[in-house]
Amino acid sequence: MLHFNSLADMHRANNYPAPEIPLLSLMRCTQSCPSGATEFTGDFYMVSFKKMKSGTITYGRTRYDHQSGSMFFTRPRQTLEMRNIELEEEGFGIYFHDDYLSGHPLHAEIKKYGFFDYETNEALHLSPKEEQTIWELYAKIENEYHNNPDEFSRGIILGHLDSILKYSQRFYKRQFLNRIPMAGTTVTRFNDALSAYAKDGNLSEKGLPSVASISKEMQMSPRYLSDLLKQETGKTAIDLIHIFLVSEAKNLLAGENQTVAEIAYRLGFENPPYFSRLFKKETGLSPNQFKREILN
Repeated sequence: MLHFNSLADMHRANNYPAPEIPLLSLMRCTQSCPSGATEFTGDFYMVSFKKMKSGTITYGRTRYDHQSGSMFFTRPRQTLEMRNIELEEEGFGIYFHDDYLSGHPLHAEIKKYGFFDYETNEALHLSPKEEQTIWELYAKIENEYHNNPDEFSRGIILGHLDSILKYSQRFYKRQFLNRIPMAGTTVTRFNDALSAYAKDGNLSEKGLPSVASISKEMQMSPRYLSDLLKQETGKTAIDLIHIFLVSEAKNLLAGENQTVAEIAYRLGFENPPYFSRLFKKETGLSPNQFKREILN
């Protein structure tokens, strides 16, 4: 697999003109889009807008096709492959090295945008009005990119890039809201998956359920699932796992003649004191206090 340490390496490998800024590359695509024939990784982020007619883009565990949305995001060292891309209309790609963000607030803030860890089938669908907003911001970045650089150029470009990411976060929240009535409640499916995990004896055999294992069962990326649950319930996936485990613990404490440590191990906790801390955090009572109240 190819790995590109720099944007210049990627440009040379694909016979593109050299980037005008070493740590930043902008590409407009019309009917077709440059695409490599092999998988590659790179030390850079990508923000892409593409309405595809045919071809495939693969990253994460899934393939992106023309029904998967119009905007997607990849992080450094994420495996990416593009093959035979044809577009319905003009698109763009923004590639930027992590070093381009150094010393700017976006260097820390970009890690808060969960959509860089989404799968291809979780791409962002934009409305016509939203497309216009993104294109206007891209045009401002492009204008600075092609102008003679000065001491203000990088700050202006990163300001517009930050705006694209903030708008994308907003548009994803709209997409989450639109998805809820279509897909039923994600939290119901999530809790069903947790119940099945417990019913199959996995708590004592495999340990605590993880967001990664449940999201795989639900065919979603962990970040997308957690963000969707947060939008739907106000709680993240790990919050809901904790609530489920405490509910199971309450049932065992009320009906089983077992010690707190035995119940902790039965629920998959390797460390009983951690179980007790989590239980008290969620209920305000220690497991023993809860058990005494139930018995009384």
